Amino acid sequence: MVVSLRPLTPEVCQPARSERVLVTGASGLLGREVVFALLRAGYTVRAFQRGDSGIAQMLPTHLADRFDQVQGSLTDQLAVRRAVTGVQGIIHLAAKVSVVGDWEDYRQVNVEGTRALLEAARAFGIKKFLHTSSPSVAHTGASIVGEGNPPASPDQARGNYARSKAESELLALSYDADDFWVGVLRPHIVWGPGDTQLVERVLERAAAGRLPLLNQGTAMIDTLYIDNGADAFVRGYQRLEAIRGVPLVITNGQPRPVGEIIAGMCTACGVEPPAYSLPASVAYGLGLVMEKAWARFAPGQIPPLTSFLAEQLSTAHWFDQRTTRELLDWAPAVSLEEGYGRLGDYYGHRFSS
Repeated sequence: MVVSLRPLTPEVCQPARSERVLVTGASGLLGREVVFALLRAGYTVRAFQRGDSGIAQMLPTHLADRFDQVQGSLTDQLAVRRAVTGVQGIIHLAAKVSVVGDWEDYRQVNVEGTRALLEAARAFGIKKFLHTSSPSVAHTGASIVGEGNPPASPDQARGNYARSKAESELLALSYDADDFWVGVLRPHIVWGPGDTQLVERVLERAAAGRLPLLNQGTAMIDTLYIDNGADAFVRGYQRLEAIRGVPLVITNGQPRPVGEIIAGMCTACGVEPPAYSLPASVAYGLGLVMEKAWARFAPGQIPPLTSFLAEQLSTAHWFDQRTTRELLDWAPAVSLEEGYGRLGDYYGHRFSS
């Protein structure tokens, strides 16, 4: 497990606040960094996820008494009630995020799990609830070019993950009230050191010569460096009264062609960037074939290419960040270029040897 690259020393931590925040899904890249960012901001934090987050072992002594965790599932109401007991606010990041799986599995975790957490929060008199959604809730297959925060659309969402996140976002927003503030953030393509879902897969496949670009990698996308994402969530929590009821996409605000982003990651880590391309239509068809083959011969495992991934990598999706930055009173501190450099510092030539 990766220890945060940002320090947790007393000098960078604000004085302790008398407020405990529950963070669900703290074992993931973003969840872990949100926990660390909250601790730096002076909050006491409780993590809630199915297994041990490993965070306690990473913390310096001066923060040890400001962190605890509850292990359990969002689908277990008793575990949810244990998790929310004694907290003043919730940042909900836990979700089933795989690109393959049965609809009922997504619904149980992403929709009904969110409902259970909302009900428990309201029953325990908790006033603050920050829900994590995804820009995919508004992606219908067409390009998203410079839009702000398009509405979630379960009926048009592409795939079970996006549909379940669209339903859970609308559900969360329906609970927003003057005595129960609900905000929604939609982080877009979060990446950084220790990212096993995107960065390490890109580097491994590029190093092996198995990572083609689609349509020459020309689709413009915006991404979010992990430190910026964690800080945006702390600001979202602190400014819930200002952002409640309004879903906000959060990105670095630096749209670039997919090929340029992949090349930046690869070059920083000494890996040759992809040198060949496939038509998006061919990749989409291959993705459909692989989905069927994996469903039959390797159920539950993720194929190397899916139709959803092919569509995402060949379709522009970048967003107007002016409203997000104004409401959050926040701006990204780490640029794409600095982020690439941090990847190089962290990985060295691990993937090029």
